[in-house]
Amino acid sequence: MSEFKIGPLNHVGIAVPDLDAACETYRSLYGATDITTPFDMPEQGVKVCFVNLPNSQIELIEPLNDESPIANFITKNPKGGQHHVCFEVDDINEAVEEMGKRGATVLGKPRIGAHGTPIVFVHPKNSNGVLIELMEPPKEAH
Repeated sequence: MSEFKIGPLNHVGIAVPDLDAACETYRSLYGATDITTPFDMPEQGVKVCFVNLPNSQIELIEPLNDESPIANFITKNPKGGQHHVCFEVDDINEAVEEMGKRGATVLGKPRIGAHGTPIVFVHPKNSNGVLIELMEPPKEAH
């Protein structure tokens, strides 16, 4: 078996019905002071921002429309909820190959995520019911 393994936790993705309201919750309830400006990712069907924490991030994700993959999640969870956990990997292509060898279901092909780097998701059935995102960290992070 390959030496491949996941790296540090990068972020926890939280699907929300209202991004502005969610940002305000993290500001007023939890005292978060470093929240990025929300931006649209039409190719993913979402609007995103990050709550920057000392040791990781929270990614807040709102569906852009009814066709968004997050829209179905919000329909089932109207108040929102944890959507995924993201771990860093050195090489996304190696991760995809190794996940396949280890019997995991990789959802789609690598694509560019909200950090501007390649990402891929591993089906929740392979991870005790948790959707796992694997991402190459931004080069300046190293």
